[in-house]
Amino acid sequence: MSMRRLLEVACDGVGSALAAQAGGADRVELFADLASGGLTPSHATLAVTRDRVRLPVFVLIRPRAGDFLYGDWEAEVMLRDIQHCRALGMDGVVLGALTAEGDVDAALCRELVAAAGDLPVTFHRAFDAARDLPAALEAVVGLGCARVLSSGGQGSAVDGADVLAGMVQRSAGRIGIIAGAGLAASNIADVAQRSGCTELHASAKGLRRSAMQHHNRALTGLALDHQQSDATQVAALRAALDTLTDTR
Repeated sequence: MSMRRLLEVACDGVGSALAAQAGGADRVELFADLASGGLTPSHATLAVTRDRVRLPVFVLIRPRAGDFLYGDWEAEVMLRDIQHCRALGMDGVVLGALTAEGDVDAALCRELVAAAGDLPVTFHRAFDAARDLPAALEAVVGLGCARVLSSGGQGSAVDGADVLAGMVQRSAGRIGIIAGAGLAASNIADVAQRSGCTELHASAKGLRRSAMQHHNRALTGLALDHQQSDATQVAALRAALDTLTDTR
């Protein structure tokens, strides 16, 4: 029997989450502000997604754009956001923090993981910004995270597939390795095979055209169109993964 890979779709808001569901995704990573790399979504976004999406929903816990070095107030925001996710019945959280030296901030992350309680935790791509990926992997395993999302420290999972394969081998089943960054229907199956990752992460985004008939062209900084996950692209990713027939 062939092994089915899990497809997680990175969703910037409710519309993307609904598209992920319609296209056949297995799990949603929910966030706001795709342009900044993702931030924690609003209360209403969480609540409406929880009401309308049947898939498991993991929520990004990230208080601001930029680096992953956080101070006291940022830590407090993340802790409260995690509590909020638990109260709303979300299925998991996605988090990460580094020290100024580029190591996993084990002290802060331990607090965040503890706040998550029985919710599974994914360590996000702060991992790829760490100075020593093998050491970072051991630190994340030690935190008790269920998964780590990574491109193998490269700009895309395509370029980092060999590193990801080493991470899968090193993890030895102690933690799940999710391959993510730069994945499309044209390359996702190849990355899955080369890396050995059984979970893949993609945004499947497309341009959603505005339905506005009026446009004040003097407002040159106002873009009416926006990026959103597209159900057709999600379905293409799912179909590409389903072509794989290797067994384990």
